[in-house]
Amino acid sequence: MAEPSYLTAVRESYDTVAADYVERVPPPAEMDPLSRAMLAGFAELVRTVGLGPVADLGCGPGRVTAHLAALGVSVLGVDLSPRMIRMARHAYPNLRFTEGSMTALKMRDDELGGILAWYSTHHTPPQWLPAVFAEFHRTLAPGGYLLWGDYVGDERLQPTHGYGRPVSYESYLLPLDRMVDLLDQAGLVVTARLEQEPGARVNRRTQIRSRRRSAGASAVSAGSLSISAGRGGAAALQSCRLGRRRRPGSR
Repeated sequence: MAEPSYLTAVRESYDTVAADYVERVPPPAEMDPLSRAMLAGFAELVRTVGLGPVADLGCGPGRVTAHLAALGVSVLGVDLSPRMIRMARHAYPNLRFTEGSMTALKMRDDELGGILAWYSTHHTPPQWLPAVFAEFHRTLAPGGYLLWGDYVGDERLQPTHGYGRPVSYESYLLPLDRMVDLLDQAGLVVTARLEQEPGARVNRRTQIRSRRRSAGASAVSAGSLSISAGRGGAAALQSCRLGRRRRPGSR
């Protein structure tokens, strides 16, 4: 079966920009406090449930993978770009990195205790997202966690350059509610979400934590909490909803 053209474009583009990406994208230590808090909370959850390793999908040069490892998580990195994987292996020789696509993960059913998809799905055309999220559900153990973070909106971007180099990938920004619906349709129940309003130079961003529902459990919303905090003149809105991830055989 021929590879979808968007995967070829993403692979070739990130092979081209890999070195510039490392120079221009801040490391985890320089992330905003709310994003670091979501990563720390995710790390604590997957350590606590102990269902298996975490896969950092779209790991790039491996810096967030290494950040999770430093938080005590058993983690491996997966990326479509061979050059990104080579850089990750060189920088973090004690961690496991492998080439792969989110559309066809080389993992067993129920193998993972957690999945991190950190700003790595916006290059996926909307029609492919159900297949990607189905792979997340297939490889996550029942009761395992997904942390998804990315840009949201309602537009298709077709840049000619990225990180100072020519690129051929595209980006698809979808409304947050649509992303939540797609996760739910895949059997991934949202348990918490953080939404950050755009600043002068940054698109609207969100992080969603979801869980594969356990057998016999229902997605019950037990309450919500919202807080706002200033950051660089922009407001950050956090909304948390309690629930559980669907397990096989439940409704």
